[in-house]
Amino acid sequence: MNSKITSVVAKEGDGNIQITFTIPTDLVSSTKEEVIKELAKDITVPGFRKGMAPLAKVEEKISNETLTEHVLSHLLPKAFSDAVTSEKLNPAIYPKFEAIKIEKGSDWQIRAITCELPKIYLGDYKKKLEGELRSKSIIVPGKEITKDEKESNLIKAILETIKITVPKILVEEEANGRLSQLLSRIEKLGLSLEGYLKSVGKTPEDLRAEYSIQAKDAISLELILNEVAKEEKIEVNDQKIDEFIKTTGSDLTKVEKDQRDILKRVILRRSALDKLASLM
Repeated sequence: MNSKITSVVAKEGDGNIQITFTIPTDLVSSTKEEVIKELAKDITVPGFRKGMAPLAKVEEKISNETLTEHVLSHLLPKAFSDAVTSEKLNPAIYPKFEAIKIEKGSDWQIRAITCELPKIYLGDYKKKLEGELRSKSIIVPGKEITKDEKESNLIKAILETIKITVPKILVEEEANGRLSQLLSRIEKLGLSLEGYLKSVGKTPEDLRAEYSIQAKDAISLELILNEVAKEEKIEVNDQKIDEFIKTTGSDLTKVEKDQRDILKRVILRRSALDKLASLM
């Protein structure tokens, strides 16, 4: 009897990856027993001391949803890791899991959805950028433009010149994050989403489309600047991170390592953008 999880990987053109796992029914059953034993330690069944009730009685106290969730949490992380290794995948994010088939007495099927980051080909990006800027009359001899205008124009040119396909799942996650931040700000102002949309003359669909475009552009710019930083051999050392933290007025001793790692990536992309700006 097969007691191993099998997987089928399907890659989509935009970088999305779907992995369909089939979990044999005997493995489901044995894992359920393990889960029930674990949960039994904290479940009280009338007439029995805590942790001493028969497993059949314990199972009656556990909802089907809870039991299924715990079974999958035992099996899916390793199944996903094994699929990544065997298929030589490079997932950009931890997957979302969807139940395709979960029926008692039969094999379970679960779909994992993740993505890989797109490959970026810069080519002669400096020459292309200069051409893009000039073709759109962004560089006008004798006309002064502000630093912010110059940067905005440069970013537009970067996105027009270096085209990449951003996986849909990444765009959706970024857009959802931005929408959540907007909703939080609206709530703090004591407004409703309906009231806000009416005030700006937009529908929910308009807002979603707008934030999806912003999300795609933000992710594209981030990936492109990361590649530019590699090409230009830009490095960010601890001193640069410390200097940046000091400009924010924060206490260096209170900035955790994971925060420093985030700041390092931010400074790296900022340096890459400044490098491109100096070439224009």
